[in-house]
Amino acid sequence: MMGMRIGIIGCGNICPAYLKYLRQSDIVTVAALADLLLEKAEERAKEYGIERVLTVDEMLKSPDIDIILNLTIPAAHAAVNIAALEHGKHVYAEKPLSISLEDAKQTLELAAASRLRVGCAPDTFLGAGIETSRMAIEDGLIGRPVAAAAFMMGAGPEGWHPNPEFFYAEGGGPMFDMGPYYLTALVSLLGPINRISSSAASLVPERVVKSGPRAGARIPVYTPTHYSGTLDFASGAIGTLVTSFDIPGGSTLPRIEIYGTEGSLLVPDPNFFDGDVKIRTYGSEEWSILPHVFAAASDERGKGIEDMARAILEGREHRASGMLAYHVLEAMHAFHASSAEGRHILLESASSLSLGAVPSQSVKAVFL
Repeated sequence: MMGMRIGIIGCGNICPAYLKYLRQSDIVTVAALADLLLEKAEERAKEYGIERVLTVDEMLKSPDIDIILNLTIPAAHAAVNIAALEHGKHVYAEKPLSISLEDAKQTLELAAASRLRVGCAPDTFLGAGIETSRMAIEDGLIGRPVAAAAFMMGAGPEGWHPNPEFFYAEGGGPMFDMGPYYLTALVSLLGPINRISSSAASLVPERVVKSGPRAGARIPVYTPTHYSGTLDFASGAIGTLVTSFDIPGGSTLPRIEIYGTEGSLLVPDPNFFDGDVKIRTYGSEEWSILPHVFAAASDERGKGIEDMARAILEGREHRASGMLAYHVLEAMHAFHASSAEGRHILLESASSLSLGAVPSQSVKAVFL
């Protein structure tokens, strides 16, 4: 099978994780790198053995690039996505798909009109941890799912990131930064979300950089830093999600738990591809670890764009799709709108979401 050629725009902190995974792929080739700071692209190219370094404009116009991998900052996602599509290229973006729903909708409409693909991170739900959890649910190991709980609670990124301002700007905060991992995993496990209600607030109005050369610098906060909400899934299950940058003492609450009529499932951290999946069925006093449905790896960032490339060649839907990313983006906006407006928010995209083809795997035969 002939592979596809990827051009990466944006060579910042997340870029190495993609390069480490994609350079081992037999379905895609990273053909070129681009960044607004050309020296940054040159540095990454030298480090990972990429032959070509281009300007962003050269990348978009290059006839031998099939897919643009958009690793720019969130505020630039929409512009780069749209530019890639306008130049006849498929595009796969880091999360979120865009900051505004309007830009995301324009991206999907342009792709549909141009018969091009849009994909978007996170792709951690394609890893062994979440996939094993999904198959356990589909195999009926916990009966019918009736509820879920998910918690992402900790201190803000100013404790480790040298330039954390964008985490506290519009489109940042714990919901837009980490929410995509949790919401994507929950949708993968339980299906589309029909309705959301929430409370959100900025409880610490100023942050202080704690590491690097800018240690001591003060950052104003322009986005909520604590969200707590209820999700009503189309399946009938009811979920709870809390995301917060206001918990410096940490928490003992689970990352994700799914509760069924016959048992409970402890799902690993959705920010990673691996992790133990634990189950406790009705009448049991102990949690058991489920075998992974395939070999686990700790970091496979790039799996989503690799699946998209293979899906293009095979003529099937890809799983880390633009529509899934749009549904997650609509959910994140709903968390904010529900709190601001004091009402439930209905998600329009729930009825049109397709989760794509999934592999035929099972944990039942191994576990039971």
